[in-house]
Amino acid sequence: MTNTITAGNRGQHARGDCFVSFEPAASGKLDIEINSSVQQLYGNTIKNLAHQVFGLFGLTSGRVLIEDTGALDFVLAARIEACITQAIETKKSFLGEMLQENCYSSQKNRMRLSRLYLPGNSPKMMINAGVHQPNAIILDLEDSVAVSKKREARFLVRNALRQIDFLGAERMVRINQLPMGLDDLPQVIPHNVHVILIPKCESAETVHQINQEIARINAADKTEREVFLMPIIESSKGIFNAAEIAGSADNIVAITIGLEDFTADIGVKRTFEGTESFYARSHLVNICKCHNIQAIDSVFSDVGNMDALAQTIRHSKSIGFEGMGCIHPRQIPIIHAGYSPDPADIDKAKKIVLAFDEATKNGLGVVSLGSKMIDPPVVERAQQTIDQAVTLNILSENWRAENV
Repeated sequence: MTNTITAGNRGQHARGDCFVSFEPAASGKLDIEINSSVQQLYGNTIKNLAHQVFGLFGLTSGRVLIEDTGALDFVLAARIEACITQAIETKKSFLGEMLQENCYSSQKNRMRLSRLYLPGNSPKMMINAGVHQPNAIILDLEDSVAVSKKREARFLVRNALRQIDFLGAERMVRINQLPMGLDDLPQVIPHNVHVILIPKCESAETVHQINQEIARINAADKTEREVFLMPIIESSKGIFNAAEIAGSADNIVAITIGLEDFTADIGVKRTFEGTESFYARSHLVNICKCHNIQAIDSVFSDVGNMDALAQTIRHSKSIGFEGMGCIHPRQIPIIHAGYSPDPADIDKAKKIVLAFDEATKNGLGVVSLGSKMIDPPVVERAQQTIDQAVTLNILSENWRAENV
């Protein structure tokens, strides 16, 4: 019986994707059949790409069927490679050229008000994600990908990191829960991923294992890539060990909480009021502040209720969170507005920073505003508010000159 290998998606919901089936053969020619919605325009181009991919891996025999619904080259190549690597053992990879636009770096204290989750096996949601201007995009290999599709999703995520222009958004990947997540890393670390999200993190040991694997990959490639980490706390054990996790590595930039799994773990329902998770969330915020890393709130799952989202953000911001994940682009403007500094905060911050500037100019060791003494942490916080307002284009970079 012929062993048929498949990869990809087909059907009415597979727009921008393709389905590839491959029947290896010991001899004969490589027969490639294309069934595409753009057959007349791009049929030959698709066939030529398929020959290139099979040629790289030295496969010259077998039958290939590609059912295409408008897939771009990076998708077609990922699906074909996913089939080939099931048929043969190989260390080769078919890598499209890395876009120059994707060669930017990130910073530890970068603003992360919004992070847009994109299912790692659904290319149609990735292609224009940057247009919505999230602070970060998350290519997700975990919950949004079926177990049977996780292996092939790695190729798609890898190719997306190389060949989709996310328009300056921070580039994140949520790997699978360990130990499976360790197998995800070789497909993403070499391709300028900025942040690895660690699902269901419960101990410092998990962080250490991931950093060890990143170091191994970098050593093999003879590079020194800087990759940041964002553990996701999703259980009572994770909350209990949050301080240990936060202090476990210098490349941790933030910790976030996953409330759906957390509330399930403690045996309660997640409510809009959030009383069941208030301790966990406030505890996590305090741990993050202690370790000078960002505290990021859970996603808000009701994508149709913008009023409730805005109310949730107000509460979230009031207890110290600095941003949240989102699962639909329409949530991004609400999140940005909600976590941005308000005019009163900006005005107060300007007065504090200007008072500090004046005290420094006059050689004074004490900063005062009116009758109140201003401590250094207050000045630092005010400067952070100013920096955020400038980044969000709420405040001009020349604001000092404008206030003389």
